[in-house]
Amino acid sequence: MHEFDLIKKYFSKLSLGNKNSLNLNDDVFFDKKKKLVISVDTYVYKSHFFDFKKPNLVIKKILRSSISDLICKGVKPKYYFISGSGNKKTFTKSNLNKISFSLKQEQKKFGIYLSGGDTVFSNKLSFTIISVGFSKNIIFRNNAKINDDIYVSGNLGDSYAGLKILKKDISLNKYSNKYFVMKYYLPELHIDLAKKLLSFANTSIDISDGLFTDLDKLINRQKLSYKINLGDVPISKKLKAMILQKKLKKIEFISRGDDYQILFTASQEKARIIQRTFKSLGIKISKIGKICSINQKSQIIDEKGNKITIKNKGYLHKF
Repeated sequence: MHEFDLIKKYFSKLSLGNKNSLNLNDDVFFDKKKKLVISVDTYVYKSHFFDFKKPNLVIKKILRSSISDLICKGVKPKYYFISGSGNKKTFTKSNLNKISFSLKQEQKKFGIYLSGGDTVFSNKLSFTIISVGFSKNIIFRNNAKINDDIYVSGNLGDSYAGLKILKKDISLNKYSNKYFVMKYYLPELHIDLAKKLLSFANTSIDISDGLFTDLDKLINRQKLSYKINLGDVPISKKLKAMILQKKLKKIEFISRGDDYQILFTASQEKARIIQRTFKSLGIKISKIGKICSINQKSQIIDEKGNKITIKNKGYLHKF
């Protein structure tokens, strides 16, 4: 059962009458009157992080992926709560010291504060993070318009390359290995962009499960489709060089998630302000496609102008 089927069948009715729940179809809870925005995420060993050899990096990845849910909604995170389950092997004094120090670094970097949580003994290692922010408005899902341009911040695919290196599926030189592995552990978040998104984005989401999976989620309750130009999807020079060297496919890397870049749509009239905003902040922005009528099937167009299909659009939460 897909996660959305599970939610619809067992939990959606429980949220009826609570408009702040956003029909359980967004990444956050939003109480407009109280200006309160909340996201909840759980991260399980082997499913959401590859290993626990570097707890200092794992906890940073987890925290960043959590606050990313608020940032893509146009909200700056303020507080976070963290709960963890582990045992004597995972919650050693050394590991806990590393986790504490890393959280302190992240708090300083993003201006957030630990505000509570819980610890539980278990042989299964996991973390749950609740992120809290305050805003009069947010950018909702399912608010795209026909002919909207589709944008993405930063580069895609480096994180998946890092995961492949950690799994020893790919081997490069020492410098390149380190570059991609660090991109896997430390996704780049554009927190200074959060409030500015509200002035031009019609709808938005962070790329956690893959470009095409998250694009489908972005418009999942709208009678719309999309057209994506694969050649316009941004990747780093290092990833491009690796793909050429190893004779791999670009689409395999950009569709696997863990990038935590911002995917959003905006009207064509906003193009100039979008470019100026991103340039002033020193953030890379790429227009990669367009929102289309439901009368057209969603399309992915390759560099040669051919329509292509992919079997694996990204990560799916199945039960």
